Amino acid sequence: MVYFIGAGPGNVDLITVKGRDILTKADVVIFAGSLVSKEHLSFCKEGAEVHNSASMTLEQVIAEIKMAEKENKITVRLHTGDPAIYGAIKEQMDELDKLNISYEVVPGVSSFTAAASVIKKEFTLPDVSQTVILTRIEGRTPVPETENLERLASIGASMAIFLSISMIDKVVENLKKGYRRNVPIAVIERATWEDERAIIGTLDDIGEKVKKANITKCAQILVGDFINCEYKKSLLYDKSFTHMFRQGE
Repeated sequence: MVYFIGAGPGNVDLITVKGRDILTKADVVIFAGSLVSKEHLSFCKEGAEVHNSASMTLEQVIAEIKMAEKENKITVRLHTGDPAIYGAIKEQMDELDKLNISYEVVPGVSSFTAAASVIKKEFTLPDVSQTVILTRIEGRTPVPETENLERLASIGASMAIFLSISMIDKVVENLKKGYRRNVPIAVIERATWEDERAIIGTLDDIGEKVKKANITKCAQILVGDFINCEYKKSLLYDKSFTHMFRQGE
């Protein structure tokens, strides 16, 4: 059996209980060493075979899984954050389907929710935004034209921008064209790691702040009014709002 497990954004305790439980039983662990904390490996059982996928190709990863399956071993494919978001797991699962190898996906805490927790903000505020857009700017990996950053920004929703901090000037340029105003923006580097850093600014000054801090990788970009705005309280806890679990006063 193969398990794709989200290890969480950084802090070793942000893996799920289910994920860690499976990890402790794994015979073979293939982990994304460039992003996943090596502390997770301390929970592996003695004698577990460990591979760092940072230097591996898709073919090599699948070859290791095939070998483990022939020996009836449990394999954990340990991804950063949640494997369903920029995790490149679809191509791995497709190969396992071809080989009739069973697998399960165990979700994890994504870096975008971890980043929001670091700056203590809520993406979905009443009368501000009820939509969160997860996206990235085009780089070596293209982005469909219908999903370019300027167009998405024009919606006015809360946004979490992945894998784009090295192109902060391009990000800001596109966001300005879409939002057409100076909205709040935050950059969170290595959210939930011991050395995490957070910078809050606006579209007008965030570029310079990021360069001054020398943040060039492993950072989440959050943008939208939710970072700093007035908002109406939710009806969920309003004493005049009734629902099946609570009658109004």
